[in-house]
Amino acid sequence: MPFLRHALLAASTNPWLRDHATKTAFVRRSVARFMPGEHAADALRAAQDLEPQGITTILTRLGENLTTAAEFEDVTAHYLDVLDRIAASGLDAHISVKPTQLGLDLDPALCEKNLERLIARAGERRNFVWIDMEGSPYVDRTIALFKRMRQRTPLVGIALQAYLYRTQNDVESLIPLGAAIRIVKGAYLEPPDVAFPKKADVDGNFFTLCVRLLAEDARRPGAVLHIATHDVSLTARLAAHIATHEVPSSAYEFAMLYGIQPGQQARLAREGKRLRVLISYGEHWFPWYMRRLAERPANVWFVLRTIFG
Repeated sequence: MPFLRHALLAASTNPWLRDHATKTAFVRRSVARFMPGEHAADALRAAQDLEPQGITTILTRLGENLTTAAEFEDVTAHYLDVLDRIAASGLDAHISVKPTQLGLDLDPALCEKNLERLIARAGERRNFVWIDMEGSPYVDRTIALFKRMRQRTPLVGIALQAYLYRTQNDVESLIPLGAAIRIVKGAYLEPPDVAFPKKADVDGNFFTLCVRLLAEDARRPGAVLHIATHDVSLTARLAAHIATHEVPSSAYEFAMLYGIQPGQQARLAREGKRLRVLISYGEHWFPWYMRRLAERPANVWFVLRTIFG
């Protein structure tokens, strides 16, 4: 469904549609399927509900491309508090933050300082910080930021997008660092000279990147792979590769999004697979929601059936 995917991604950046859709009861009901609420307390409750199934989590506050120092400080203070609350609850839950939430657009030095604060608190709380990846114009700066952080501590990971042509080279540059890498398919509207336009090619590159990070020479420096996909057949292929090559469970985790394919999530957990579910929350959910639908356009029909069925 290339046209539908393109339309959804275009909609994610439309200010008029964002302002009107977020006030519509229909849209708010549908997003509730994929987001437990707009507050950290909602995400923490959802994480607690998943933990008895053996499912660990990552919490991420939605929003990006912030523009003021006050906003950067608010996000930083928010995540510092979330790290404290995770520790107090005893949950196995990481955090994931976008660099443009911390000041990357306006003040890269302040962004780095804010990220350092989060990683330092994560160290105090025996936790971990993921750096999320944004659109292709941010990749170089985000990877450079990650490399500087990774040289100081192992308590930081990065998401890389399989639909970008460049990602294979980026993976090779990060392997010597013993990096924790979350491979995702990618969910921004990118031109065909930057990203694979066909789903089959993205899926193929996703498999190739994961296999590379599961290789013994990649694991030797300490690399950890997060396999972030809801594609059942792709998950099965990678699980078969892992079994055939006797990859230790410490080298990888499966990763999925809250509310998407809960049956598959429960099945992986029952089989003893390490699974970490990303729980998103916050008021600025519209662009994220549109991108989630675009990643798998069949979700549009699922949402419609859920509401009207």
